[in-house]
Amino acid sequence: MNQPISIEIVSDAVCPWCWIGKRRLDRAMAALPDIAVERLWRPFMLNPDMPAEGMPRDDYLTAKFGAEKLPRLYEPLKAIGQEEDLPFDFAAIETMPSSLNAHRLTRWAHSAGVQADLVEILFRRYFAEGENIGDDASLLAAADEVGMDMEIVGQLLAGDADVERIRREDALARQIGISGVPTFIIQGKWALVGAQPAEQWAEILTRVAAGEDLAGG
Repeated sequence: MNQPISIEIVSDAVCPWCWIGKRRLDRAMAALPDIAVERLWRPFMLNPDMPAEGMPRDDYLTAKFGAEKLPRLYEPLKAIGQEEDLPFDFAAIETMPSSLNAHRLTRWAHSAGVQADLVEILFRRYFAEGENIGDDASLLAAADEVGMDMEIVGQLLAGDADVERIRREDALARQIGISGVPTFIIQGKWALVGAQPAEQWAEILTRVAAGEDLAGG
């Protein structure tokens, strides 16, 4: 196969399973260095109506899951995080942010050629360091970390560039049946939902590189 395998990743920076899914795909790609993969992150907002300032995370979780579930809510994720070398620190997260501006920055990072690195940094800053990634200062720091132009990013964040585009893409994802993330769209043909194991990804990438039809089983 001469062309890179195209994978569109419908994801949200505030989704822990999306970080797990990215890391597992990363591992599969590292194990298959001869198979080229081209990834593009696309937006999905788990909380599209979240106010720009976000809300206290404990209030959000209580309203969504109920207070009785909170003490054990993240036990499975912590266990998986240890397996995948992901330093989840849910106790450090004080704010459930709007992810709208994180999606805007992720879009701009693609134009700058640093999207995969930026996505990883947003996950780390939120889930491992407890940063409010809905805050411009946090997003600017993430942009700086991947070498994006701080002045341009600051100007874009201060305005409404790509706000409606992100909302349209989020709405489109729902219209085509995406209800959970991460969702991986491979070669524009096949959808894979959830954080699949690295071993399964390795099999999928090998099959696609060989020209097989994934719909064939």
